[in-house]
Amino acid sequence: MKKTLFFFLVFCCTIGFCQSKKLKTTALDTKELENKTYIGFDGLGNNYYIKDNVFSKQNESQVWEYKNVALGKITSVDYVNPLKIVVFYEDFNTIITLDNQLNEIQKLNIFEIDNAIFASKVGLASQDQFWIYNSLTQQIMLFDYLKNTSKAIGNPIQESIKYTQSDFNNFYWIDEINNWYSIDIFGKITLLANIPPFEKIQIIDNEKLLFSRDNIIYSLNNQTKVVHEIEIVEKSFQNYYYKDQILAIFTNQQIKNYKIKLP
Repeated sequence: MKKTLFFFLVFCCTIGFCQSKKLKTTALDTKELENKTYIGFDGLGNNYYIKDNVFSKQNESQVWEYKNVALGKITSVDYVNPLKIVVFYEDFNTIITLDNQLNEIQKLNIFEIDNAIFASKVGLASQDQFWIYNSLTQQIMLFDYLKNTSKAIGNPIQESIKYTQSDFNNFYWIDEINNWYSIDIFGKITLLANIPPFEKIQIIDNEKLLFSRDNIIYSLNNQTKVVHEIEIVEKSFQNYYYKDQILAIFTNQQIKNYKIKLP
């Protein structure tokens, strides 16, 4: 009761969001996870995993794998375009692009191209470009991977970054004081909202996100200023992933899929 009251006061008084009734879900199916780290799924029915620093893609009939032991630990995987998957190795400042069967298309060592770029965040952007957050200058950049040229967009970010995510047209970040921003490929920066405290988070678009705290998942809409608690049966979980009205909840043993429509 005290926890519920605390969150209600945070939402309504501190940042202007109001908490509404729970969002109902419909359980779909459950899959065994087999000691792998689940990343998520795409719209083509493929699931993505990492196990022992090997990146894998799996559907009902096939499994594909990619590994590159020379580059150390995988930092992130971006499959916003399932036909051009981006694997980033921060320790070696290197970006690998893969095709839909996880064959290597391109390898970019950023140090060899521009030793003033220390990438800590990478994502696929439109117009043959990568989003890059350059931790050396604290600036967001667009890197043309066909011409090997880059340009900084926007001003340096003053606050430390807690979380980033990107799609073709926008790079999103949440700073240490929980301000949620976006920048488009033309350099326009927008403050979208100041959001509640969170432990895990996924940005859906420039209006909606999911966040979790104390093993409860919430849906937030920054246009309606409403927060909904999402109804699930799991009392604890490692993470979650939402796409196309499917919410996947994963523990260290299982993935459980729910059908849900976000308001």
